[in-house]
Amino acid sequence: MFDPTTLTLHQLVEMGFDQNCSDIYVKAGTVPKMKRYSRLVPIHPDIPALDEQNVRRMLGMVMSERQRRVFEETCEMDLAFEVIGKCRIRANLYMQRGGWAIVMRTIPLRIKTVEDLGLPVVLKELIKHKQGLVLVTGPTGSGKTTSLAALLDLINETRDCHIVTVEDPLEFSHPDKQSFVSQREVGIDTLDFQPALRAVLREAPDVILIGEMRDVATMNAALQAGETGHLVFSTVHTKSAYETMDRIINMFPPHEKMYLCQRMGGSLRAIVAQQLVPRADGEGRVPAVEVLICTPTVTKAIEDGHFSDLYQHMNEGGFWGMQTMNQSLVKYVKAGLITEQTAMTYAGVASELKQMLRRA
Repeated sequence: MFDPTTLTLHQLVEMGFDQNCSDIYVKAGTVPKMKRYSRLVPIHPDIPALDEQNVRRMLGMVMSERQRRVFEETCEMDLAFEVIGKCRIRANLYMQRGGWAIVMRTIPLRIKTVEDLGLPVVLKELIKHKQGLVLVTGPTGSGKTTSLAALLDLINETRDCHIVTVEDPLEFSHPDKQSFVSQREVGIDTLDFQPALRAVLREAPDVILIGEMRDVATMNAALQAGETGHLVFSTVHTKSAYETMDRIINMFPPHEKMYLCQRMGGSLRAIVAQQLVPRADGEGRVPAVEVLICTPTVTKAIEDGHFSDLYQHMNEGGFWGMQTMNQSLVKYVKAGLITEQTAMTYAGVASELKQMLRRA
């Protein structure tokens, strides 16, 4: 039995990471748990339920005095730290029922390649653009950050350029390889996204990573950077290329929508929408990926605001490396990696997927 008075978050992370967990959950009144292959289970059978005093002790060990003051004032806070030799942690601290709690996302120290992750090889072509906007989308926990890290690492290995990232918090660590990398963490290296994005164009960047498209100001900054000779990567919490375009356009006032369609048509290079789907053998997950590449035909559809045409372009755009979510799922079903029932759960268009599976 573990002694709860000496247990640390670092120990919990090490145990969870060694079992391939993706998230770790800690709060008073229950045993620490982890998410492994989409299932929530105790980290170790010999760890007892923790009391509030020990939860506060454990969380206090990973916070600075400034962070502790901020957390006590605001009742929630993002932070990141590293467990040496194991992984980095992206964490959210919060209050629940008057007590402290934390959820930690494990981030491997080694950045995986596109091939390691099982992503479409066409994504490697996206890093060859010298300017424009590439969006990686999907729900929380769908691997967006991991995919972007693989693309940035490939740029870092193959191009002489300045990469600037603005993140909250900083997740993957990118050491200088062939590129010069500047990673700015909100709350530590900059006060907020907005001042960082205003300053980034004065930092002579070639490639910019914006952690998340949060609002109109962030979207405008990303578009401006893409229009002025920079390659910009970012994320949006949407499930498909169509939803992404619809979400972005509806961020802006109605009278700006046509102008924004023109700007998006000129800047957008690709939208990659992904989900992590449980394998049939229960040992891990595979990425189901929808890919929209901005060919001249796709660009024209975006400029004209015909977003409903994008699905057909993806469906018929295999030559360019495009595919719909359903096409990606059917490939996995045919290969025996996922079941038909699982595929239906993650379907892009359920009625279409039923027909595709019947034909397959």
